Amino acid sequence: MQRDHGGNLDWAQAHWGGDDWIDLSTGINRRPWVPGVLSTEAFRALPTGTAESRLISVAAEWFGCPADMVLPMAGASAPIQALPRILTPGHAAVLAPSYNEHAASLKAAGWRVTDAPTLARMEGADLAVVVNPNNPDGREFPPATLRALAARTGRLIVDESFADPRPDLSLAHDLPANAVVLRSFGKFWGLAGLRLGFVIAAPALLARLREFSGPWSVSGPALEIATLAMADREWAADTVTYHAEAANRLDMLAMGAGWSVAGGTHLFRLFDTPDAAAAQNALARHRIWSRRFPYSDRWLRLGLPGTRAEWDRVATALAAIRGVAP
Repeated sequence: MQRDHGGNLDWAQAHWGGDDWIDLSTGINRRPWVPGVLSTEAFRALPTGTAESRLISVAAEWFGCPADMVLPMAGASAPIQALPRILTPGHAAVLAPSYNEHAASLKAAGWRVTDAPTLARMEGADLAVVVNPNNPDGREFPPATLRALAARTGRLIVDESFADPRPDLSLAHDLPANAVVLRSFGKFWGLAGLRLGFVIAAPALLARLREFSGPWSVSGPALEIATLAMADREWAADTVTYHAEAANRLDMLAMGAGWSVAGGTHLFRLFDTPDAAAAQNALARHRIWSRRFPYSDRWLRLGLPGTRAEWDRVATALAAIRGVAP
């Protein structure tokens, strides 16, 4: 059975066959920052505190927050699993629909979880979880609105995994004492295989997370690559521009296929289709993998193609859905 996640390309290959797939089922940048030659020490030695401190300094400058409020972890998924287990269980309100691992991890750790369609419905909870911009619909929440929510909840977790192209949305610049920000490295920089993310929070909470994670939770190569990548501001600016233009381009192609835009971010687009299962199958016949959702039989999410060849295949597939030549 297909699992409820993007990135399950192995399932698509086993079900449909072929090995020349374009995986657009995730919001991972398909034009990644390309690492150069790494030091031998990054592979040979255990990760050092000096290497971690270098990354924290560069990351803090990127996020716009003090360095003592930044902790690298093994992807954004690591704190999503850890935080419910180091905090005292109670009532958690999770903005819905959203990334399903938040609710799943909270429930596994003994929290009572309710889905909240709006921020107003989250007030009074022991813990509120908001993804900003939201996955999959791209809803955006200004920092002032989230700070007001933090004042009305016991603790606020804001997952900013897709916020790197939108620093204006980040809460990291002025973080309330009871708020936690999660950031993903792999999505914007296109290096998800490194399994690197960050937590931005009060130093006392970071100390508890560090103890929970144990020593050397982030690999030496990840520390070295991310330090170089996050300092490359020219690449970042070019990447933001590309994805802003690419999002508009994909929207136009999808609308030409008879779909409508239901939302999205710089790194993925969400479309309302007549039949999401049929649309996914039609794309799969062109070896293009997409993302469906168990709570909607119409929504289909696509990441952004990264090369001219990928764009050509997507345009051909979408034109075939419409029944006209590309």
